[in-house]
Amino acid sequence: MPHKRIVGLDIFRGWAIVMMIIFHFSYDLNYFAFIHIDITRDWFWVHFRYVIVSIFMLAVGMSLRIVHHPRLRSKSVLKRIIILGGASLIVTVVTYYQFPRAWVYFGILHLILLSSIVALPFVNHPRYALIASILIFVLSYYDLTYQPQLFEILKKPLHLPQYTVDLARFFPWFGAVLLGIYIASIQFFKTFFNLSIFSDSCRANKILAFLGRHALIIYLLHLPILFELVNLTRLLFHKNG
Repeated sequence: MPHKRIVGLDIFRGWAIVMMIIFHFSYDLNYFAFIHIDITRDWFWVHFRYVIVSIFMLAVGMSLRIVHHPRLRSKSVLKRIIILGGASLIVTVVTYYQFPRAWVYFGILHLILLSSIVALPFVNHPRYALIASILIFVLSYYDLTYQPQLFEILKKPLHLPQYTVDLARFFPWFGAVLLGIYIASIQFFKTFFNLSIFSDSCRANKILAFLGRHALIIYLLHLPILFELVNLTRLLFHKNG
C-alpha cells in the first residue's frame, strides 16, 4: 500500500524550494554582473545555503523513514535510484557543456542519491541513525572525515575540474539524513508537522505544498530557466545600452 503523504513535510520542503530559487537567482545575477556578491564566502549566503541543504537532507531522511517503515520497499528503492540517477546525470551533462571548467560531478542530487542508498540500513533502526548522525557531525566539526583529501585524490584519475559550481559534501550532510530518520520515528515529528504553520488551509501553504511535492522537477527546470532569463535580460540591456 502506498504511504500517505504528509502535507506538513511537503510544505517544509517547499520552503527550501523557495529559498533555493532565491539563492540561484542571486547567483545568476552575480554571474552576469547585475549585482556583486561573494556567494561562496559571504556569511549570509554561506549560511543561507546551509539552511537550504539542511532542510532538504532532513526531509530526505524523514521521507525514507515514512516510506520504508516498517519494512523496506524494494520497488520504491529501485524507482528512486532510477529517477535520481537520471536527474543527477542530466545535471552533470548539462553543466559539463555550460561550465566545461566547473561542471558538477557531485552536487545536491548526487548527494541525495548516494545518501538514500547508504541510509537504508538505518531506516528501521532510528537510534543507531541518531548515534551515527552525532558521530558524523562531531568528526566533521573537527575535520576528521578526510573528505577534502579524497576529492583532491580523485580529481586527476577521474579528470574532475579543479573548481565546480556546486559541490555537496557527503559529510556532514549525510548526518542530516540520519537525523531526519530519527526525527520521523519520534512523537515530535507528528506534533511538529501538525502545528498551525503547516496547515494547508491557506493559499500560501497550498503553493508551498505543491512545490514540495514536485521538488525534483522544479529543481531541474528552474536552473536553466533562471539562467537564460537573466542572460536574456543582460543581452537586452546591452543592446539597448
